[in-house]
Amino acid sequence: MTTTSDGVRAKAREAIRNQPYKTHTILSSLLAVQDALGFLPPEGLDEVARHRNTTVNEVWGIASFYPNFRFTAPAKHVVEVCWGPTCHVMGAQPILRGLLQRLGLHAEGDTPDGAVTLKMNTCLGVCAHAPAMSFDHRLAGHMSPQKALAGLEKLRSGDQPAHAGHDGARTASGGAR
Repeated sequence: MTTTSDGVRAKAREAIRNQPYKTHTILSSLLAVQDALGFLPPEGLDEVARHRNTTVNEVWGIASFYPNFRFTAPAKHVVEVCWGPTCHVMGAQPILRGLLQRLGLHAEGDTPDGAVTLKMNTCLGVCAHAPAMSFDHRLAGHMSPQKALAGLEKLRSGDQPAHAGHDGARTASGGAR
């Protein structure tokens, strides 16, 4: 990711400009910037406000309302546990408990070493492969607590963990909104 303020602004402007839909809203622009940068830095919020000809306060009011927006950079790796109804019923809770314990977390968030961000996702869109997870946006289905921990260890070691429990789940560029 670009780290200079001007670079962040340029990347945010490009994301806003290249949105796939004709109508640009504050929300769609925020989503585009977060997809491009991985989070919403102050420069990204400023660029959305400029593009929509509004105030940063209005943009912040919308961004801060939605819990899926991040205002700090994510950790090196992002692990998501699907928490939709199907995944919940099929065993997401023991998977989440095991990951929380292994990562030393009490709730979703970032590990102190900045290595892993753990998120609960409302839906990864692969219910037929429940319970599902995402390791750096690569889906893995039919997960168990053991497969989840193995996938986490593979991720930390630099391997591609999507094959740990991958059982037909497609690769995705990110979780559902």
